[in-house]
Amino acid sequence: MSRLFHAQRAMRRKRQAALQRGVIAILDVGSHKTACLVLRFEENTPQGEGVGHMAGQSNFRVIGATTTRSRGIHMGEVDSMPETERAIRTAVQGAQKMAGVRVDHVIACFSGGRPGSFGLAGEVMLETGPCSVQDVGRVLASVDTPDIGAGREVLHAQPVNFGIDHRTTLRDPRGQTGEMLRADMHLLSVDAHVVEALLSCVHNCDLELAGLASAPYAAATSALVEDEKELGAACVDMGGGTTGISIFMRKHMVYADTVRMGGDHVTSDISQGLRIPAQMAEMIKTRYGGVVATGMDDREQIALEADTGDWHHDRRSVTRTELIGIIRPRVEEILEEVRARLDAAGFGDLPSQRIVLTGGASQIPGLDGLAARILGNQVRLGRPLRVQGLPEAAKGPAFAACVGLCMQGAEPQDEFWDFDAMPQRSTGAPFRRAVRWFRDNW
Repeated sequence: MSRLFHAQRAMRRKRQAALQRGVIAILDVGSHKTACLVLRFEENTPQGEGVGHMAGQSNFRVIGATTTRSRGIHMGEVDSMPETERAIRTAVQGAQKMAGVRVDHVIACFSGGRPGSFGLAGEVMLETGPCSVQDVGRVLASVDTPDIGAGREVLHAQPVNFGIDHRTTLRDPRGQTGEMLRADMHLLSVDAHVVEALLSCVHNCDLELAGLASAPYAAATSALVEDEKELGAACVDMGGGTTGISIFMRKHMVYADTVRMGGDHVTSDISQGLRIPAQMAEMIKTRYGGVVATGMDDREQIALEADTGDWHHDRRSVTRTELIGIIRPRVEEILEEVRARLDAAGFGDLPSQRIVLTGGASQIPGLDGLAARILGNQVRLGRPLRVQGLPEAAKGPAFAACVGLCMQGAEPQDEFWDFDAMPQRSTGAPFRRAVRWFRDNW
């Protein structure tokens, strides 16, 4: 854990340097698209003080935005480094040109790496006087971090709750008096090789990485409203290669996971089922796709034009009902897998069970109704929060992770490497059911 621990500390220092300059880039490296936003910060930029959730995004403005097709990413992970680097360069250069400034530092998010959640706890005695920053560092260092497995690294390690003596739900314990200080923490691990490949791609593009985040976490940050984050909600970010899942409660992420299926799998099914190129399949999915067929769809013909030289193959057509018959099974499979992950996490035990769908693949007509039948009745479609200067083309669900990363870049939640404390390593069994742990301990 120490390697990424020190890397994360270095990233935070680079982020502070970027904020001093007043300009930073946000990079969402997805399976379907690579998006870049350039942010300009005002002079009164907050420096991320405090223990708790983000304070808001009013201190920055988007001054550049570009999106390009990802060709080197498969299921949220780098599949071809040269292709990924080309996409990153294209996106960053386009955003820089629009903004009229050069950007040296980027904060990036990715959706792969097989994220794994752990709920952890630690406690220390308060030796002298009120609780201080040093005491917070000591209690976080006392947390026995689990054996996350070979080839895994910690991506997020966030204190989500504090307690002093009989007071068990403190957002920020500093300045409060007592004898015993306790901390609950959520730890998210990912495959190390996924992080290393992305780091290499960013560095090869002559950029400094000033932060790294999980895309499911970033998407939920912008797609969930404050009440949902407080009472308990899940965000399902349906991207091209993966579907990210994150659960929030009391304004903190307490669980994250990824289903390795997304909108590109639907496109592939259409391509194979109708024997058409993937590019045409994507266009047909976007223009005619859906998951609920009506009587009218039997009469709506979709032309499948091609240039193979075979007249019968090049001048075919299908009904929209046939197209929906290809799309729906894959979407149902994705939603069933999402439900299985939520059930395993103990989502059904939360007081509120709202589910918010976001991401580019969530725009399929009729998806909210199908999701309500499979996941539960409290389902809504989510769009990212409004931020200053965001272009109209970047205000849709496909940009939820990008906008959430903007908010985290402006005001990140504290993590244990922000304090001068190195966590201990435990050989005991890890807590894998993070949400159930959250319910039992709060």
